[in-house]
Amino acid sequence: MVSSEQKMIPVEVAYALPERQYLFDFEVPEGTTVEEAIQQSGILEEVPDLNYEKVGIFYKPVKLDTVLKAGDRVEIYRPLIADPKARRRREAAKNK
Repeated sequence: MVSSEQKMIPVEVAYALPERQYLFDFEVPEGTTVEEAIQQSGILEEVPDLNYEKVGIFYKPVKLDTVLKAGDRVEIYRPLIADPKARRRREAAKNK
């Protein structure tokens, strides 16, 4: 429960699939962590099997226990399908 004196800050939680993007704009109590914001956002109701182990704030990877600041955008990253280094090596070998 949020006390009336507790300051609220605006944050966003974002997740994108190839066919759909999710963006939740809301306020959380100051001191809220990335994981708490994800749980409060409603994304888990929209995408129940969402794996949110890899997250970031504005493209910078962070841990789930990172405390949010006003205006932060939490980004939930999908697992990589292919290793980017291996893909570049294959393409370089193909172009030789």
